[in-house]
Amino acid sequence: MNSLIIQNRRRFLRGVTLGAALFTVPGAFAEELVRTPRQTEGPFYPDHLPLDTDNDLIIVNDGVTPAVGEVTHLSGRILDGRGMPIRNALVEIWQVDNNGVYLHSKDTHAQRDKNFQGFGRFLTGSSGEYYFRTIKPVLYPGRTRHIHYAVKMKGREKWTTQCYVKGEPENMKDGIYKSITDAKARASVTIDFAPIKSSRIGELAAKFDVVMGFTPEA
Repeated sequence: MNSLIIQNRRRFLRGVTLGAALFTVPGAFAEELVRTPRQTEGPFYPDHLPLDTDNDLIIVNDGVTPAVGEVTHLSGRILDGRGMPIRNALVEIWQVDNNGVYLHSKDTHAQRDKNFQGFGRFLTGSSGEYYFRTIKPVLYPGRTRHIHYAVKMKGREKWTTQCYVKGEPENMKDGIYKSITDAKARASVTIDFAPIKSSRIGELAAKFDVVMGFTPEA
């Protein structure tokens, strides 16, 4: 199974690379984009970061047992309001495991999947692209399915938001999700988790572009 995961991941990354090239064309984003709404960090940013903080949340360090859950290739770009890529942005994500448990000492409502990293980091390059291999988020007590994001850049305050699963019935019961009152802004953080047709193990692909409300200095 691990060989299939590696093969599918490589195919997906090739697709990401080709797709990223399309966004380097001057003038591709002439109009102002919808800015991604800022949202609360929440109480469960890891209080002790794991030793492994890479962008593959399915495997911890050199482990051979993958985390339980629907494997998801999560990618996107960090952009300014004109659609230009932002490089050297440190993108962090954190989320619950398949049991609905965060990587946090105070989240003890269920047993945590020790094979799930729970937190990852990725530094964007010239295309503004980021990539994580993770799982489709599950429901957490009192919350709809979501993944937390933090974007860190030199000389700027840490910026946080969350992304959500399109079509999830619990979305409109979630207070944080409903706090986004602008329809376009809400749509910008609600993303598809779509099956990858070439995957024989049921992997998903999701894309979430983060549009910041400023233009980086040259």
